[in-house]
Amino acid sequence: MLKDLLYIGAGGVLTLQDRIKKELKALEERGKLTKEDSDAFIDKLYGRAKEEHEKNMEYFKEVVNELNIATKDDIKSLETKIEALEKKLNAKNS
Repeated sequence: MLKDLLYIGAGGVLTLQDRIKKELKALEERGKLTKEDSDAFIDKLYGRAKEEHEKNMEYFKEVVNELNIATKDDIKSLETKIEALEKKLNAKNS
């Protein structure tokens, strides 16, 4: 479910990105905006989006932590411990 929400959000961002680029291109063609201004706007927008993404990821990690949901690292750590215990058990039985 969380993955679906992330995909929906990403799809929305991509749709918005395409629409913004089309609108900027239209403004450039009508002479209302220079290519440099358009590029500067997009760069500023990407910078802001990156900051927001980082904030959202931190928040998401906090939520996952509060819900006690196992992460990939948690699962990998447990797998490593299980493998070590299996080796010890096999060595004793041999």
